[in-house]
Amino acid sequence: MQPGGPVGKGKSKENQGKGNQGKGKTKARAQASVGADDTRSLLRAFEQALPNAATHRPEPAASGAADPGAGIGEISLSGKDYERLLRPLHVELVKLQDWVKAKGEKVCILFEGRDGAGKGGTIKAITERVSPRVFRVVALPTPTERERSQLYMQRYIAHLPAAGEVVIFDRSWYNRAVVEPVMGYCSEVQSERFLLGAPLFERILIENGIHLLKYWLEVGPEEQERRMRDRIGDGRKIWKLSPNDVTSFTLWDRITEARDRMFQATDSDWAPWWVARSDNKRRVRLNVISHLLSQLPYEEIPREPVDLPRRTVGRYSSPVLPRHRVPERF
Repeated sequence: MQPGGPVGKGKSKENQGKGNQGKGKTKARAQASVGADDTRSLLRAFEQALPNAATHRPEPAASGAADPGAGIGEISLSGKDYERLLRPLHVELVKLQDWVKAKGEKVCILFEGRDGAGKGGTIKAITERVSPRVFRVVALPTPTERERSQLYMQRYIAHLPAAGEVVIFDRSWYNRAVVEPVMGYCSEVQSERFLLGAPLFERILIENGIHLLKYWLEVGPEEQERRMRDRIGDGRKIWKLSPNDVTSFTLWDRITEARDRMFQATDSDWAPWWVARSDNKRRVRLNVISHLLSQLPYEEIPREPVDLPRRTVGRYSSPVLPRHRVPERF
């Protein structure tokens, strides 16, 4: 399986790759050098696929500049270039938001992947410039005893989008395909039943007007280990490391097997899986946002021009400031 495209579309991708063999060799030679000129050309090539690219020309990263989002063996993308590339995508996400509200559309986006694959950071990059009243993130905790007695899909149905909403699942019903069977939280029979029913469930969602997108973020074993060790030593990130994360860290091959079984059973024509390589955090965020925008038929909704009215300040004088004030320590 090759990350970066829909699962099940391998033959067409392979044929296309053979036709572009010369381009592939050129890209490989470019990646062999991380000089300023090579970085500039790579960034510009990447930027061409983004909205309004001509007005947001990136500058090359400084030689040897550190990129905390770059994985092992990855070409760095400076923070300045990342922000320049991200800005037009955020503008497009606001347009998407306006379209969803105006047209009463329903969008559901699933993010799956191993622990440390970058799901949370990608979701944050999507939602940081839009309204939480429209873009809603769902990250469900461990099911209660009551929820365990329900139909498996029941706890997820309650969180599906209504008209005018975009719902993003940080892990979804696909827990039953990968995490639960590998960790022993469900039986193989339960997992197999889920894999049989999931495509039908998703077809019902789509036939009822929900735009469904499914992403798997693919991180390599070396980069995952680096991120997990970074969490252990960082007081800001230690909360991300649960006992389940530590256990699943030792089960790489079993998770891979479960992932492939999930792809084979649930990569349907109406709801395909999209795989994004996530060893570089900044690049996967740009790639995923750009891709999801390309998958939704949104259009720009005209806005009334805004003109701030004149105002008068100073007619009222406050007699006494509040006694309790926050100390200005910074």
